[in-house]
Amino acid sequence: MNMYEKIKSLAKEYFPETVQTRRDFHKYAERGWLEMRTASIVARKLNNLGYQVLVGKELMCETARMGLPSKRVLTLNYKRAILQGADPYYLEKVKDGFTAVAGIIKNGDGPVVAIRFDMDALSIMEDDSADHNPGKFGFISCNPGAMHACGHDGHTAMGLTVAKILSEIKEHLHGTLKLIFQPAEEGVRGAKSIATSGFLDDVDYIFAGHIWQQAPGEDYDIYLGMDETFATTKLDVIYHGVSSHAAGMPQFGKNALLSAASCILNLHSIPRNSDGCTRINVGTINAGTGRNIVPETAKLEIEVRGATTELNNYMEVYATDVIRGAALMHDTIVEINKMGKAYSLECDKKMMDIIRHVCDDHLKNIKVAPKYLSPLDGSDDFSYMMATVQAHGGIATYMKLTTDLAASPHNCAYDFNENVLLTGTTVYSSVAYYLLNNIHK
Repeated sequence: MNMYEKIKSLAKEYFPETVQTRRDFHKYAERGWLEMRTASIVARKLNNLGYQVLVGKELMCETARMGLPSKRVLTLNYKRAILQGADPYYLEKVKDGFTAVAGIIKNGDGPVVAIRFDMDALSIMEDDSADHNPGKFGFISCNPGAMHACGHDGHTAMGLTVAKILSEIKEHLHGTLKLIFQPAEEGVRGAKSIATSGFLDDVDYIFAGHIWQQAPGEDYDIYLGMDETFATTKLDVIYHGVSSHAAGMPQFGKNALLSAASCILNLHSIPRNSDGCTRINVGTINAGTGRNIVPETAKLEIEVRGATTELNNYMEVYATDVIRGAALMHDTIVEINKMGKAYSLECDKKMMDIIRHVCDDHLKNIKVAPKYLSPLDGSDDFSYMMATVQAHGGIATYMKLTTDLAASPHNCAYDFNENVLLTGTTVYSSVAYYLLNNIHK
């Protein structure tokens, strides 16, 4: 049996375990920066497989974390993780929003290969109807307001199976393997803390994939890369004014809500750009305390996007000017907090060619789409990791793993055909083996 046949055999052997792991993470869904149970279990399993394990501050830049929950929320979820079976040793290392985990195998000279898996859930109350598989088979989220509605439970489960497969053939791997389990992808908040920590500075190849809806009339298992992505910046904007009686002494007030209203209208008046698509959205506004009180504070949740990183920068700079201008108009003070950021994805053809070669020559049961790229039509902060590796000459891609979905991503009825987990573990393991066994020769 050659090594690719062994990888396929192991992936099939471990498939029931992969499914069980996915369902466990789905049941105990944890949102971004709160993946304490998940991260501690991932770290323990990697340790038991013989990996060098890095967690939390060992691979994260603390100040590069964006959109952290409050200390109170972090503490409540830490206590919940204890009750839900977190690994005690690693839980202490990943608490307080330090939930990144990496498993490393070093075996002599050779390239450095990294694979990324995201772990976080979304702020969604899961569908509990009888025809929703997680409810039907007993793994619906038991954490109210948290649901794996974007497949990250599957990504994490695949990562652990890949770790198990590659640990069994590690004597055939020459170089360094880095398996990265990333927190807080939702809201594009978590990757920057890893990308700016120096952990990726020696990586030659990095790739990842995302479970996605199979297009109507197609039966492809994977697309080699994604395009039509948006770079994006997420901002929380808080206007601070002065409250006063709205009838008796309105002149002594400084109306934060007026600043917010002026800001909203002018943000949506930012000129479009002839270089490509741009987007802006004010998603929430919270202001004021009563009808007869001049509002003292107003908070907006805003995002800008651009088809390229440059277009997103155009939108971000213009939006920042508008935000500050609205404060000047009504003599308020404005606080701008960056809550998330991602670049546009730039997949390398050389990396995609390698994956196509592995599939065409060794994984003939995997159906690879003839077209290299498929639209993402969104944002993903894996772009931070890709850009970091590409900046020093490495190559990267972000694949689509296509399957049937029960509902669209970010929907309360979302679920996926679990056979895609077998596809992912087989492809990831085979590509890693190829890169760490053949390329350097």
